[in-house]
Amino acid sequence: MTTVMTQEPSTERPARPGIAARLLVTGFWGALSIVSMWLAVLFVGIFGGNLTSVSAGGDVTNIPSSIFLAFFAVIGTASIAKRVFGRRDAD
Repeated sequence: MTTVMTQEPSTERPARPGIAARLLVTGFWGALSIVSMWLAVLFVGIFGGNLTSVSAGGDVTNIPSSIFLAFFAVIGTASIAKRVFGRRDAD
């Protein structure tokens, strides 16, 4: 009579995963892209210029250019958040 013994896979994990394992997480890159979008809005708001419109009557309207950039940052934030942080259905 023979006895077959199989070795079970090791369940031990390193105490702390390496930097490579943490950089491969999609949530990290999603958060990084959202933060960088809003930092761009911040710096354009601080250092950027204004959009100036002069009407025929001589009225001058100044609109900060960061308002337009913030509009597109909202769209980008929503799409990245839905894609990266959205709920995934169990397969």
